[in-house]
Amino acid sequence: MDFFQSQDTLTAFEWVLRALVAFLFLILVAKILGQRAISQLRLLDFVIALVIGNIIAHPLSDQHIGLKGSVISTIVLVVLYLGGTFMILKWPWFRKLINPAPITIVKDGEIIYKGLKKARISIDVLLEELREEKVDDVKKVSLAIWEADGKISFFLNPKYQPLTPASFNMETEPFNLPCIVIKEGKINSKELKQIKKDESWVISRLESLYHTEVKNVLLATLDEKDNLKVFLYN
Repeated sequence: MDFFQSQDTLTAFEWVLRALVAFLFLILVAKILGQRAISQLRLLDFVIALVIGNIIAHPLSDQHIGLKGSVISTIVLVVLYLGGTFMILKWPWFRKLINPAPITIVKDGEIIYKGLKKARISIDVLLEELREEKVDDVKKVSLAIWEADGKISFFLNPKYQPLTPASFNMETEPFNLPCIVIKEGKINSKELKQIKKDESWVISRLESLYHTEVKNVLLATLDEKDNLKVFLYN
């Protein structure tokens, strides 16, 4: 266990062992802390983001620490991370070990206290999450599930869900994302080429519709019906 103690120098193999032990230890700590304690990141993502930043930062700020050990440790951790993600995809038992199963915390308008305890969520946190989803009453919630990434999914009772065109069997037009043709006073030539327009067309529309120039435009979008929407610098 010499690699575990303070040493003047370490071999490459001892650096590998240190990285492996640290990686497994952090996974254990993250599991104990619970998902909400790690800022809604997946467990493996949290571990790798936390460790690599510290490993690289130390030799860059301390001239007495060599870069060799940090490079070896980082490579080992990346391999472990990639291996972990592969195992999550390949083996369900490992997926369940790393990513906790969803937990029901509200069902048919009733709060499941055992679910709250298992997810380590207080009533205050649940109510806060409800407010963020613009839900004013727990009784309106048909189902609330704590997800593996620390977020809560809410499903309202159908009678409290907002009406949509589908509720009245109304036909709607297909969704279309407008193209950004001008951003921060500059024309997006790439987007114009894709929609088969040119710069002179945009300049002409700006002058005729908004009586302005390209340099005055913060953002301009164009939909499939050639409707140009312009936001000027204020």
